[in-house]
Amino acid sequence: MSNLKDICSGLPLDPLPPNRGRDPSVPHAPVRTPNLSPEQERLALRNALRYFPSSFHDVLAPEFAQELRQYGHIYMYRFCPPCRMRAHPIDEYPCRSRQAAAIMLMIMNNLDPAVAQFPQELVTYGGNGQVFSNWAQFRLVMHYLSMMTEEQTLVMYSGHPLGLFPSLPSSPRCVITNGMVIPNYSSRDEYEKMFALGVTMYGQMTAGSYCYIGPQGIVHGTMLTVLNAGRRYLGTSDLRGRVLVTSGLGGMSGAQAKAAVIAGCIGVIAEVDEAPLKKRHEQGWVMEITSDLTHCIQRIREAKASKMPLSLGFHGNIVDLWERLLEEYERTGELLVDLGSDQTSLHNPFSGGYYPARLSLRQAQQLMSTDPTRFRTAVQESLRRQVTAINRLADAGMFFWDYGNAFLLEAQRAGADVGSGVGGATEFRYPSYVQHIMGDIFSLGFGPFRWVCTSGDPADLQETDNIAAALLEAMSSAASERVRQQYSDNIRWIREAGKHKMVVGSQARILYSDQRGRVAIAMAINKAIASGRVSAPVVISRDHHDVSGTDSPFRETSNVYDGSAFCADMAVQNFAGDAFRGATWVSLHNGGGVGWGEVMNGGFGLLLDGSEEARRRAQLMLNWDVSNGVARRCWSGNSNAYETIQRTMEDQPQLRVTMPFPVQDEQLLDRALQG
Repeated sequence: MSNLKDICSGLPLDPLPPNRGRDPSVPHAPVRTPNLSPEQERLALRNALRYFPSSFHDVLAPEFAQELRQYGHIYMYRFCPPCRMRAHPIDEYPCRSRQAAAIMLMIMNNLDPAVAQFPQELVTYGGNGQVFSNWAQFRLVMHYLSMMTEEQTLVMYSGHPLGLFPSLPSSPRCVITNGMVIPNYSSRDEYEKMFALGVTMYGQMTAGSYCYIGPQGIVHGTMLTVLNAGRRYLGTSDLRGRVLVTSGLGGMSGAQAKAAVIAGCIGVIAEVDEAPLKKRHEQGWVMEITSDLTHCIQRIREAKASKMPLSLGFHGNIVDLWERLLEEYERTGELLVDLGSDQTSLHNPFSGGYYPARLSLRQAQQLMSTDPTRFRTAVQESLRRQVTAINRLADAGMFFWDYGNAFLLEAQRAGADVGSGVGGATEFRYPSYVQHIMGDIFSLGFGPFRWVCTSGDPADLQETDNIAAALLEAMSSAASERVRQQYSDNIRWIREAGKHKMVVGSQARILYSDQRGRVAIAMAINKAIASGRVSAPVVISRDHHDVSGTDSPFRETSNVYDGSAFCADMAVQNFAGDAFRGATWVSLHNGGGVGWGEVMNGGFGLLLDGSEEARRRAQLMLNWDVSNGVARRCWSGNSNAYETIQRTMEDQPQLRVTMPFPVQDEQLLDRALQG
């Protein structure tokens, strides 16, 4: 408790804490290369110093300048708390508002070293998904939240706490915007400069909205993707003996190995950085590790023959793995891979999100910081090689999809052969996983719903698991076949979640649910809190990667074909609508998943405390949070969304959606235009 009081007491100035610098026991973000001019360096330093009284500037200015030049950003390591970051039980936070305490819990979970990718750089996942820009911001935010009342709202500008402003008890306690840059200036190069100046921030999706729950979320989503890919591409739900090849074991991508085993297949995942590879192996998520390609191929053959699930981590470059698989096919005629994808952080390709072949990790990082132009050239050459191998294996019968990490987009920019030859700017040789696998699920209203038990008690999580599973089982009997299949996958997931030891950090759970399921689960959990079956409040949330939360033409809205895939009304309306329908906090971000300038997305957190007010808020907000996206997808011409929103209007008399009238005769358009 004393540590929490210290963290919440504001900036420690009397005396200044010692400058311990970087902690060598945790991984650190790659060096950034913002290429600031001398005047911009002065501005970055001036901006950082304004958090502190001028009497401290003589001490702080030299070390902040050193951080800027050594790491490309001013993180203010001196003010990083010496205590272990973790999600404490909600009642331990010194505060005047339980809603504020819930936000504090979620922030600290995002920065827990067991959860965060680069905790001292305040990066939760994705290589550059920031919670805050520097440690002064963290301390000020925790201080504001500790003193907040139910009639104040904390306003967050890209990591910077603008302050507490008077508001209504029904208002959000926190409103977050990240990366809201004027569109003509929302380029990758401009971002690097603006982040170094401390004036904007890339919050990814759930990093900057304080709602990340560790890799469990992407384990579940990846498991569903692999299962549905098997049904679509291989014609089966039985994936024993089938091989999935992909890359990345860092932040979110670290879930792939675990998801493959839960789905029942053989997952082979390449990772260039030994640290996350060992971390996933120690967690038990990667079953075996090898750096020998010959041994890797041997283990694939053995696992295929035995049809035993396996997660095999290859310590090396994904390009080398794809080329060796092609070599084996051309030598023996044996296709060793059935399904393929990629989860390197290609939203951030030239700052550590993707490492080129032919270089060790250390060599690549050195080249990235000393000669960014040569590094960019090497990355693009590797992308071309990777695509060449994938194309030849796909021609032989392997099925590949883009996992929404901008792989195909960056490969196209590198000159790789990924064009489809038909369609618009979102069409490539291979589909995104939304287009062929998950898009129909979104159109049915299914998406990644999640909750966090603020007591920190595993018994509470088990109770909420039981509540959710029982509700889905009850609703499944009356559901359509398509909906029943999704319920079945999620019931299986939640019944086995404890066995697979999914919890990292806070006591949290995720499942994919539709609108009816989300509302029913939230109502039942709130009732359980009121009765004492669940001992403390529960935060409900979702990934921004959802039905309504994200406008992303190369991922979440890649299956929107009416020309509006590049429009962001849905995500912005969702943010605003959640705010005035009862969310405890809301966020709106530029970037996330596919990258800066490519996406608009938003999210929420809502505290269930067992009260009638919480029940009313959850019911109103969750219904909107799903119906908004289903209605938009319906208007774009999606038949699943049409049927889903029709049923929702029947259930909700106050809901009235503008429905499309499809053109029945396509030749009518030609005749009209020719005339």
